[in-house]
Amino acid sequence: MLELEKPKGNKLNEQELIQLWNKSRNQLVFAQLAPTFLLITTAGLVPAVREAGTYTIWGVLGILLASGILGALVEFSAAHEAQAIAADISALGSGSRISATIAKTSPWLHVAKYLTPIIFVGIFVALALALLS
Repeated sequence: MLELEKPKGNKLNEQELIQLWNKSRNQLVFAQLAPTFLLITTAGLVPAVREAGTYTIWGVLGILLASGILGALVEFSAAHEAQAIAADISALGSGSRISATIAKTSPWLHVAKYLTPIIFVGIFVALALALLS
């Protein structure tokens, strides 16, 4: 959880919200590392995996699928939280440049929420076809 401990009823200030924004952004980046590494590695090892047999193929596909689903869920969650944080930052109305920039860039997090998982599915399908053909 990305919460800072605050007494009940107190709102987070701008600095605390920006810290949460940065944590969410970092979480989003880290969530992409494992699935990306697995996809790249699998793409390079398609001939070796196919040669290892049917059980290995299905095992690799299961690992890719599990990692991809978990990665997509974490990415969606981190992006969604970051958008909520950006809305809270905007609501403060501080007028700082960083707050304005966060508010302007937060809609781009829809890419991480929706487009990135679609790309993963496409790559997964391509690798599945390569492994199963």
